[in-house]
Amino acid sequence: MRRLVNRRRPQVGVVVPAYGVEAWLPYCLASLIAQRHRAWTAVVVDDGSPDRCGEIAEEYAARDDRIRVVHTVNQGLGAARNEGLRHLDTDYVAFLDSDDMLPPAAYSSMVSRLEATESDFVAASFQLWDEGKLQEPRWMRRLHREKRSGIRADEHPEILGDVFAWDKLFTRSFWDAAGLSWPEGIHYEDQPCTTAAYLRGRFDVVPDHVYRWRIRPNGTSITQQRASVPDLADRLESKRLSLALVRAEGTPGAQEVFLDRVLAGDMWRYFLELPNGDDEWWKLLREGVDELWGDRSLVHSGLMPVHRLIGWLVQHDRRDEATAVAVFLSEGRSVPRTADGAALDAAALPGLDASTIDPVALRLRPHEVRSSD
Repeated sequence: MRRLVNRRRPQVGVVVPAYGVEAWLPYCLASLIAQRHRAWTAVVVDDGSPDRCGEIAEEYAARDDRIRVVHTVNQGLGAARNEGLRHLDTDYVAFLDSDDMLPPAAYSSMVSRLEATESDFVAASFQLWDEGKLQEPRWMRRLHREKRSGIRADEHPEILGDVFAWDKLFTRSFWDAAGLSWPEGIHYEDQPCTTAAYLRGRFDVVPDHVYRWRIRPNGTSITQQRASVPDLADRLESKRLSLALVRAEGTPGAQEVFLDRVLAGDMWRYFLELPNGDDEWWKLLREGVDELWGDRSLVHSGLMPVHRLIGWLVQHDRRDEATAVAVFLSEGRSVPRTADGAALDAAALPGLDASTIDPVALRLRPHEVRSSD
């Protein structure tokens, strides 16, 4: 049994990578210091930051001996997280991005949960923090609506869509035994690592808001650069690594949900960038969609009908038509339906050759995803 009665308060180790966030790092560290769970230690990894992140972290470390600072050359977020872990020997491990914040009960709620259930980790929810306004994404609310204890991925495969590092608390013993680490050298490193955790452990799912993800007003965050080739290449590589894990370690039912619901989930954001992507970006997008979904195609996915249509157009190398639909959507216009209400009315969409579009790509509902036997 992992936990002892009347033992010391469990120690939480927190890894805080820092790069180019001097304006927000003080708020991040202040939210950590304000945690109701006081038994924590943090390693701030100054990832070769070009601004004052390292100095700010040292100032906080001088005032609070629970904070340590490690200075490295710039290697990226995944490498910084792995480096921070090497300096921690705690009961639990958590990850905190240095431009975000924690609500005061974040770690106390997750520690209490794991102490009660003895699961390997807990996955909670978060709120977007956009110019002072807090809002939980609807899809996260759906994934976390029901409390679950000690489950495996095939019991709730949709949870694989919660790919984030920082809304979870892991037992260090599980982290090491499962061989977990963050991929290095690419962005979107969260998904392959969290996918491996879901597939290899027993975990809890709770609706608690344990994190506040800052949406930067200046558009400098990684997720705000989607029209660039490096961003898309990293996104596709992250999906490729995650899909390989699910195919190797997941049940057939989990694989189908992952391919149709999880892996497809954020592609619509890239489809909306079609008017801004260059030729190289388009080629990469088309090849990536074809590689990942192949004959099954995105028409069977859980994307919105119009996004499934764009996916079909992308896969069939119909760039002008896909771009025309993306522009149509950017104008805030409603997509018309056929008279019977069962499909999109391609003839009413500008720039489409409706007669050459597979009717399957226009239907409003994809095939239902089957659960595993």
